[in-house]
Amino acid sequence: MALPAAQLPAAVAGMCPLQSGLAAGAPQHREHAGCDPGADSPAPHPGDRGWHTASLQPTRAPRKHALRVLDMTGLLDDGVEQDPGTMSMWDCTAAVARTCIAQQQGGTTEPGLAPVPVEVRVDLRVNRASYAFLREALRSSVGSPLRLCCRDLRAEDLPMRNTVALLQLLDAGCLRRVDLRFNNLGLRGLSVIIPHVARFQHLASLRLHYVHGDSRQPSVDGEDNFRYFLAQMGRFTCLRELSMGSSLLSGRLDQLLSTLQSPLESLELAFCALLPEDLRFLAQSPHAVRLKKLDLSGNDLSGSQLEPFQGLLQAAAATLLHLELTECQLADTQLLATLPVLTRCTSLRYLGLYGNPLSMAGLKELLRDSVVQAELRTVVHPFPVDCYEGLPWPPPASVLLEASINEEKFARVEAELHQLLLASGRAHVLWTTDIYGRLAADYFSL
Repeated sequence: MALPAAQLPAAVAGMCPLQSGLAAGAPQHREHAGCDPGADSPAPHPGDRGWHTASLQPTRAPRKHALRVLDMTGLLDDGVEQDPGTMSMWDCTAAVARTCIAQQQGGTTEPGLAPVPVEVRVDLRVNRASYAFLREALRSSVGSPLRLCCRDLRAEDLPMRNTVALLQLLDAGCLRRVDLRFNNLGLRGLSVIIPHVARFQHLASLRLHYVHGDSRQPSVDGEDNFRYFLAQMGRFTCLRELSMGSSLLSGRLDQLLSTLQSPLESLELAFCALLPEDLRFLAQSPHAVRLKKLDLSGNDLSGSQLEPFQGLLQAAAATLLHLELTECQLADTQLLATLPVLTRCTSLRYLGLYGNPLSMAGLKELLRDSVVQAELRTVVHPFPVDCYEGLPWPPPASVLLEASINEEKFARVEAELHQLLLASGRAHVLWTTDIYGRLAADYFSL
């Protein structure tokens, strides 16, 4: 019997000794729900009060009713849109880890009866504060009635050796995503970790946030590490999403993408200092015609990159659903020149333009032309340059993000945009400047 997270409360309460507070997804924090544990957060301990643990002591209930699979994946992560009735990824990680440790330390079995094995499918989030107890939980689940099957691993600010240690404990048949954030690995760190990641043959998503690896470094060691990283990337057979944010890939994108065995459907290259030749290669590659999600934030698309960027949009027009262009130095001139090809992306659902120096006139032109994009639901736009006082030109992104806005002017802009949406019969389309309130679409939800 396998149950999704949405059906856990009644099922767990009725058929399995797991307490219903854990199964229902209600955060059981001692402090508050949905916390984001940082480096100074206390590491949870199995003996802390306020946490529910599981007991798999056998009962006399007929085995045909025993719970076999507990699916706790897909619970919402911390964020402004989190449902207060669900667990965060962190809450789920801590609760499941405590349960596994408690079962290993205190589980008992009646003579003649073996506990019914339960496969616990879960997404795990780990940082320095939670690493030790999560490693203990993964170790204790080996050979235990509670078997942890991690679907998505999100590791934040972990030393290289700790990341490797966790990867070695995970079931190679379960993992679909590895998400490494703020780890400052560099190319040397990547070359150490990547072979451990490459053993997960079903991996569909690899996200390497803020790796800060400079692929252009002239040292022999740096070049060797980059080549080794590329060779390991060629081992992935099921990879569909790749994020290399803040990795300097100038003039090297062809080497990276050419190693992959299958076309990508989601590609995030934010702040990668891309050159025109990188965009031209991507436009002509097998990846372009399969892309559902593309993030080019932080790459300057205003100059010689504009034409190859337009070629990339043309190539991806039939499949693109999510386009993120935050802080790309796109002013009215560049936007208007791109609109003919942008509006050919008729399946586009999300467009992110925050942090670009656009005026109210440019936004109105975008709104009018996007009427042909029937699937468009969200546009995250910048505060128009008309609403700033004494803005230098061209304004750097830092100024657009930090300078003061004339609230009265912006209120008039919002009212006018709303009226234009109503007049065109598109009141359902959200036009907003709230970049933090709109969680980026996950690849697996596209």
